Amino acid sequence: MNICLFNSEEIQKPLSVKDERGEHIIKVLHKKEGDSFTAGIIDGAAGTATITSIKDELIYFSFEPDSSIDEKQLHPLKMIIGFPRPIQLKRLLRDIAALGVKEVHLTGTELGEKSYLQSTLVEKGNAYKMLLDGTIQAGSTHVPQLFMHQNLKECLESIEESSSRDHHTLRLCLDNVNPKCSVSAAMKDFPCLVCNNPCDENKSVVAAIGSERGWTNKERLLLEESGYVRCSMGNRIMRTETAATVAGSIILNTLGYFK
Repeated sequence: MNICLFNSEEIQKPLSVKDERGEHIIKVLHKKEGDSFTAGIIDGAAGTATITSIKDELIYFSFEPDSSIDEKQLHPLKMIIGFPRPIQLKRLLRDIAALGVKEVHLTGTELGEKSYLQSTLVEKGNAYKMLLDGTIQAGSTHVPQLFMHQNLKECLESIEESSSRDHHTLRLCLDNVNPKCSVSAAMKDFPCLVCNNPCDENKSVVAAIGSERGWTNKERLLLEESGYVRCSMGNRIMRTETAATVAGSIILNTLGYFK
C-alpha cells in the first residue's frame, strides 16, 4: 500500500489489526506507537496518520491533512470498456485506476459474452475494490467512478448527457478494422487538447474499447454517428485489458500528464 485509505467515518475510529490495512501497517510497515504513515480520506484529503496506541488488537491513530501531500486528482479521461472476462476485468480495473482515469463505463456488446454482466465480480461490489486497489497503488485518494450499461447505445447516451458541459471533448473508438488513423495522430489532429496546460478541466477524452471479439459493424456505425474517431494502436490484436492500459497511457502522455 502506498497510502492507507479510509472513508470519512473510518478515519475517526481505531483500526483493527486484523483489517487488511491494519495488517499492512503492523506486519509490512512495522509501525509502532508514535510512528506515522501516509493516509487519506477517499475522494478527499491526503495527510499523515500518527499511531497513538496499539491495544486490544486495535490501532488508535490521529489524522492530519497535509496540503504538501499530493491527492493526485483524476485525469479527464473516460473509458468505455466492453465487458471482458472477469479475471481480465480485475487486472484492467486496477491498472486504469492507477493511471488516474476519471470514469469507467462497462458495457455489454453485441459480440460480448452476456453472462459477464452478471458476474459475481460486479454483483458483489468487488469491481469497486479493484478500483480502490489501483488507487492505493498510485498513492491517490481519488477513486474512478464506475458505471454499468446493458448495451453500447445506452452507454453512449449516458456519457453524452454527462459530458455536455465539456467544451473540448475528443471521442476515440479503438478498432483494428479499417481505422482512419492512429491514436497518436487523432490526438494531434485535435489541437485544443494538446497544449501546455494539461490541467484545463474543459478538455476531455472518451476512449471506447470493445470486448474480446471487438465491435460489430452496427456498433461501429453507432460510434461514428456519435462522433467517435476510429483509430488503432498498430496492427497487433491486444486483449481488452492490455488495450485499455496502453490506450490510456498514450492518451494521458499526449495530454501532458506524464511529464
